[in-house]
Amino acid sequence: MTKRLIAAILTAFVAWPTLAAAQELALKRVMLSSGGLGYFEYEAVVENDATLKLTVSLEQVDDVLKSLVVYDDKGAVGGLSLPGREPLKQAFKELPFDQASLESPSALLSALKGAQISTGGSRAMSGRIVSVEEETVALGDGKTTTKRTRVTLFTERGLQQFILEDAENLQFTDATLREKVGQALLAIQANRAKEARTLELSSRGQGKRTVRVAYIVEAPVWKASYRLTLPGDPATPRSALQGWATVENLSGKDWTDVELTLVSGRPVAFRQALYEAYYVTRPEVPVEVAGRLMPNVDRGGVAAKGAMAGAVLGAIMPPPPPPAPANRMQERSVGRPAAAPPPPVAGGAEQIEATDAATQVVFKFPRSVTVENGRTLSIPILDRQVPVARLALYPADTSGRNPLAAVRLTNDGDSGLPPGILTIYERDKVGSVSYVGDARLSGFPTGETRLLAYALDEKIIIERDSTQTDRLATGSIVQGVLRYSRLVRQTTTYRVRGPAKEPRQLVIVQQRLAGWTLAKPEAKGVEISEGNYRMTFQLPGGDQTHSYDVVQERVQVQELRLLDGAADQIRLYSQATEFDAKTRDALIKVLQLQQTVAQAQLKVTQTDTERTQIVQEQGRLRENLARVPANSDLQRRYLATLDKQETELEALAKRRTDAEKGVEVARDALRAFVAQLG
Repeated sequence: MTKRLIAAILTAFVAWPTLAAAQELALKRVMLSSGGLGYFEYEAVVENDATLKLTVSLEQVDDVLKSLVVYDDKGAVGGLSLPGREPLKQAFKELPFDQASLESPSALLSALKGAQISTGGSRAMSGRIVSVEEETVALGDGKTTTKRTRVTLFTERGLQQFILEDAENLQFTDATLREKVGQALLAIQANRAKEARTLELSSRGQGKRTVRVAYIVEAPVWKASYRLTLPGDPATPRSALQGWATVENLSGKDWTDVELTLVSGRPVAFRQALYEAYYVTRPEVPVEVAGRLMPNVDRGGVAAKGAMAGAVLGAIMPPPPPPAPANRMQERSVGRPAAAPPPPVAGGAEQIEATDAATQVVFKFPRSVTVENGRTLSIPILDRQVPVARLALYPADTSGRNPLAAVRLTNDGDSGLPPGILTIYERDKVGSVSYVGDARLSGFPTGETRLLAYALDEKIIIERDSTQTDRLATGSIVQGVLRYSRLVRQTTTYRVRGPAKEPRQLVIVQQRLAGWTLAKPEAKGVEISEGNYRMTFQLPGGDQTHSYDVVQERVQVQELRLLDGAADQIRLYSQATEFDAKTRDALIKVLQLQQTVAQAQLKVTQTDTERTQIVQEQGRLRENLARVPANSDLQRRYLATLDKQETELEALAKRRTDAEKGVEVARDALRAFVAQLG
């Protein structure tokens, strides 16, 4: 079958419907966020009621449905429509044939058996389709074969056949069926761009006006990078800083003369599958079919208590307000002594407007830009002199023997700077430039400083060691409790050999211990950053070794109940010179009273020991009595001994009672003394 014949047959089938004309929107503004989002704004000039057409990728539809906003000060939004997520599947859902039936005329005729068709040409006929069969026939040379399709129709003259490939035209007699075939073909055509969806937005209004349509979708993160050129003279207080932005256009569309804005911030952003169809699952109830009636046995019941209740909570987040008008960045002086300016660095051709908003920094390009889809744009966004001081940075917990070469950078501009990689160059005294290292710049609000390390400083050698001491500090007795404090001190000593020919500023970064205080150096001038102390020391020129101590200390408060305290502990604290004389005298007195209690308790213990010995001896004697003859001398001797021991036990019982009284008297004296202390 030739392509011409297929086109002729399908054209004869279709009654093509017409679509309402829709006006394309033109991309005018792009705002890219370092949070991975892009704001795209389109414009169209319309008159009266209009339909606007916007094509987006399938993966962007959810974000467009979530964030699309229309600006029309002279009109109103009529609504937005777009094909379903699976439009082709839905298009064939109500048709009497499937998509595969449109692969060929024979497949379509097979799917529509019973439909009324008519053919033209030399063998014109009209009837209902009975069968569509493929057959193989030999050609005239007898060597080759070809396939053709034989169609059988039920007509007024009975069954008639024709060869589909020989038919000049075919047409469905039913106009409704012709329209359905046409709709299916249009659906296939519209679905060719499987990864795109065309949205139609209706605008209602009077007169000629400009309509703007905007939305927020996922976009590649734009990146900032910086170049810092240090002057040849280390005493020069300012250096040239240049910032660049790298932007990728992966939107699927060319950006032609668009207004480009870059935003550095971290907005809260969500995704929601609004383009998905969701259904509520319902419980299935079986169909009741009459059958044998068999009532269940009633076994009683109890009263039902309580009720079930539910609530649904919804929340809608309003779109963020538009950014405030941008102000052009201006360089401010820092009040330092004037110095010879360094040789200039080539700046950007255009001055970029930078604005500090509440939660972000906005860079607006002064002219429109053009970036083809799939290409990358890199353009300067910053070019000015900034305060810079060179130093050596030593992170104590991560560095070895050498510190890092670093700079202290101050943002004295009118806006913050986004994070990025900083490439550092150095210009020597004759003007030659060399690369010295890279640094990482974090988000940099205006008025703040950053320490940026970029290389190893091998001219400085540092050795360090740590010691810890623990000593008593103070002590007092309150309500019978000795409350004393211990001073724990951790000392880190840094022994530093500085550069031989030039002075250097050294910044030591040491961990700040939780609950400890810095005793040395003085807290004035010391910075705290991310749980670390940053301490600055000056290294004079000359190959000399200098020592610096960093001391952190904490006070531990402990308590000792004097009534329960061990004598060894109390004896130790009674000799502590850190306590005042009154406290030491009181502890000595407590120790003496404790000794009195111990001596009284010793008498009780001695009495108990003697009694135990007698009881054990009586047990031995009673065993012997059971084995000796009655009325013998040995029996009488054992009985006499037992009688004597009973007398001794009575005496011991009295002595123990007296000893226990002595213990109680001694304890009362101890309690009374302790109670009146403090």
